Amino acid sequence: MAIDEIIEEVRANREAHAANFNYDLRAIYEDLKRSEKEHIDNGRPFVEPPIKQASANKSLHRTTAPLPLHSSR
Repeated sequence: MAIDEIIEEVRANREAHAANFNYDLRAIYEDLKRSEKEHIDNGRPFVEPPIKQASANKSLHRTTAPLPLHSSR
C-alpha cells in the first residue's frame, strides 16, 4: 500500500499539536475552541456540521419471532 503524503502530514501535525498540550484532551479541545472563536471573530465563515439523526441499531433487533419456551417437566 502506498504511503499518502497528505495523510502523513496531517498525522504529523495532529501529533505535534497533541504533544504541545501534553496529550491532555481537555487542553486540546479548549485550544481548538479558542482557535475556532478566533477565526469566527476575524470574519471567517463557520459552518455547523449537519445534525445526523440517530437510527435504530437493527443488528440488535430480532429478525424472527421468538421461539416458544417449553418446560421439560
